[in-house]
Amino acid sequence: MAPRPVSVPSHTWVIAYDITDDRRRAQVARVLEGHGLRVQWSVFECRLNRTEIQRMRRRLLDLVEPGADRLRFYPLCGPCSLRISEQGLGAIETEGEGGYRVI
Repeated sequence: MAPRPVSVPSHTWVIAYDITDDRRRAQVARVLEGHGLRVQWSVFECRLNRTEIQRMRRRLLDLVEPGADRLRFYPLCGPCSLRISEQGLGAIETEGEGGYRVI
């Protein structure tokens, strides 16, 4: 994903999913991997502006089965996203220039 101009405000979104079909689940994961960081098996953190979240939401809604699958979008305010903490095993990842990187 190309870096966005500084003047375009972006927000952190936590996106969680529960997809019943393996093929659809893999497609949803691929879309999300292109926009953010997988922080749990079915949970991603994405830093997106308004246009990006709307475009991604449309792509995801085209993939899921409304009667069987679930997508949840949680917006985090700026101060809240700065207070994200992590405990347990695994690498700590941060958002760096041009996207996420493992530190």
